[in-house]
Amino acid sequence: MCGIAMIRLKKPLEYYQEKYGTWKYGLNKLYLLMEKQHNRGQEGAGLAAVKFDMEPGNEYIWRERAEGKNAIQEIFASVNKNYTSLTLQQLSDATYAKEKLPFAGELYLGHLRYSTTNQKKGVSYVHPFMRRHNWKDRTLVLAGNFNLTNVDELFDHLTSHGQHPRDKADTFLMLETIGHELDKEVGREYLKARETSDDDLEITKQIERDLDIPTVIRKSEKHWDGGYAICGLLGHGDAFVFRDNKGIRPAFYYSDDEIVVVASERPVIQTAMDVSIDDVHELVPGQAMIIKKDGRLIFEEIRPQAKELKRCSFERIYFSRGSDRDIYSERKKLGELLAPQIMKAVDNDIEHTVFSFIPNTAEVAFYGMVHGVKNMTGQFPRVEKVLIKDIKLRTFIAQDAERNDLAQHVYDISYGSITPNVDNIVLIDDSIVRGTTLRQSIIKILYRLQPKKIIFVSSAPQVRYPDCYGIDMSSMKEFIAFKAAIEMLREKGKESVINEVYRKTKAQQHLPKEQIVNYVQEIYEPFTDEEVSEKIAKMLTPSSVKCPVEIIYQTLDGLHKAMPEHKGDWYFSGDYPTAGGNRLVNSAFISYIEGNR
Repeated sequence: MCGIAMIRLKKPLEYYQEKYGTWKYGLNKLYLLMEKQHNRGQEGAGLAAVKFDMEPGNEYIWRERAEGKNAIQEIFASVNKNYTSLTLQQLSDATYAKEKLPFAGELYLGHLRYSTTNQKKGVSYVHPFMRRHNWKDRTLVLAGNFNLTNVDELFDHLTSHGQHPRDKADTFLMLETIGHELDKEVGREYLKARETSDDDLEITKQIERDLDIPTVIRKSEKHWDGGYAICGLLGHGDAFVFRDNKGIRPAFYYSDDEIVVVASERPVIQTAMDVSIDDVHELVPGQAMIIKKDGRLIFEEIRPQAKELKRCSFERIYFSRGSDRDIYSERKKLGELLAPQIMKAVDNDIEHTVFSFIPNTAEVAFYGMVHGVKNMTGQFPRVEKVLIKDIKLRTFIAQDAERNDLAQHVYDISYGSITPNVDNIVLIDDSIVRGTTLRQSIIKILYRLQPKKIIFVSSAPQVRYPDCYGIDMSSMKEFIAFKAAIEMLREKGKESVINEVYRKTKAQQHLPKEQIVNYVQEIYEPFTDEEVSEKIAKMLTPSSVKCPVEIIYQTLDGLHKAMPEHKGDWYFSGDYPTAGGNRLVNSAFISYIEGNR
């Protein structure tokens, strides 16, 4: 769920100095795009810049990276240190900047890192990645929002060609795959150009002008299984962005006669560029947008768009900014559709029920919930801010070592917000995945108010299966829904179901990924959704809490009604959009049974 931001300036730096008062126009826009997507990555950030038409002997590509939640500020502070000793005249001289100053370029790429389970740490794993070459048209900078499910296959593919990848991380392998195809394509173009010219300098210019980037991407991408939105820069000035053909990972762009902008989310482009929603376009799944050095935009299909798109729904529920017009509407609808279940849970006693939300991303769903209850009852429900978030850090994104400690201290309550022993409390959250914060903090804190009953509402369905396309949800034992189903099977004497699923998954462990079936779905088949939810509530309620606690989850039908264009629901349904997904859920269940995780 990383964030990407790419900017291509179409005019010389002098143009922006004259019109906007600074040649740093592109750099400033990049900073804004990255800050507005900080929600997508708190572990690190990086940026790269390419200068066009630099004289040989001068650097033409610059990069800065940092780790930590303050990485954006750190990398831009480091960039701006280059300018602190300049006179006002030098700082306002675009020609001087282009010739002398780092990061005074026409092409920028920014990235916000959100690593998933088992991904390596360290600044060397922070995007953008760079593959240098003495020919600019073979120098490649890469950043993306992606996870590949077939890293071992890709590694074997590269080594079978004689390469020696120094790492198995999917970013390294993507970089080397594209770089390998780029080298071959440049070589083909060189041989073609030699048929008409003996001037190597002219041949290089011709290659840079005519380089077939779609072919490079197409030959690289055919080996990948996963979800991805990838941005790349070439040292001579071309740039590209492309997206998986099922639309799993998002990508949006804006273009006018001054600038091209790409980002992971639509509203950040609207805000940064002050443009309307109709001016920002979604990149078509399976398509690449090529920005040639001469400013041409070329759109070309890399892989045919899937008949049924699987845009990630959890992206809309949790990760993306709620300021997007459609996401705002979807989140409200998710809350509204839960009203019938909520009213049943409180025995239609709206007079003695207080409605609230778990800050902060559930606030929009809360408005929809209140609207739905009002429509059902004809009464405006009682609303209070019962829960207060003290620490502005998501425990879901925090690393495991930090998460448990954070969960105990993130929230506090508004004392006096309900009538003790009389009022029910209904709190909506965007999702309940692990239940760590509920069990260790929230339920205990709410019990201090002495409610008659506590009802937690999840605007998302039960997360039952690992994600392998970008969300940090990979270990089966962490999902409270999975733990509940396993515990119920054991309680009801149905351990044979667990053993049979293990036998089936183990039997297909070494099959090609295309032949693997998700048998883990059979773990849930003996139970209704309501039974699983009831068990989850029991498991999450501390023994010291004496009032009833109930948990209501969104249904899959409700999810699809709220966001019909975003049908990617594999973490809820087990319906993986690629073969690699079935292989990884297979591996995750085997690891769970064998105690490796």
